[in-house]
Amino acid sequence: MPTPTIYHIRHGETDWNAEGRLQGHRDIPMNARGLMQAAAAGQVLKNLLAREHRSPAEFAYVSSPLSRAIATMNLLRPELGLPVDGYACDDRLREISYGEWEGLTASEMQARDPEVFATRGLDKWGTAPPSGESYAELARRVGDWYAGLTGDTIVSAHGGTTRVLMVITGVAKQADVVDLRIDQGVVYVFADGKLTKYG
Repeated sequence: MPTPTIYHIRHGETDWNAEGRLQGHRDIPMNARGLMQAAAAGQVLKNLLAREHRSPAEFAYVSSPLSRAIATMNLLRPELGLPVDGYACDDRLREISYGEWEGLTASEMQARDPEVFATRGLDKWGTAPPSGESYAELARRVGDWYAGLTGDTIVSAHGGTTRVLMVITGVAKQADVVDLRIDQGVVYVFADGKLTKYG
């Protein structure tokens, strides 16, 4: 069976994104700019599917359960001519947990836990923040979700899920993704062993 294609959209901007604060599992809503980015991603996706001569109705749709991802999916689907409901939420797509660092900026993390911050700087894939997750742990739960895919899927989730999907699908190495910028308002397409960004 061919590997399913994934159209992955990171949620739109939140105030914490704009302030450089880690969100993780904290349920921070999108701001006004983020709402526009989510709608723009829906337009990008609509145009992309039209170019590919594919109907939006033929895909599975799934979102992280965090409200910023759900709100993004709720804006995407009407852009595609679909009802707002009609998609699943999967907890395995929740953003990486930053534990005790959630709500902090990089300088605040460094001041609070200098040793862990330094260790994580050397191995961000394998080192978790205090009471949080490492990228390796995130990759295990997202990988479990990915292994169960049975068809092409449109996903609304997070920067962390995008990064680990790059590793899971073999398009990038661990060391190359942990600090990679994941844009908002665009569509990342994982297909045929390649990753293409549309914006």
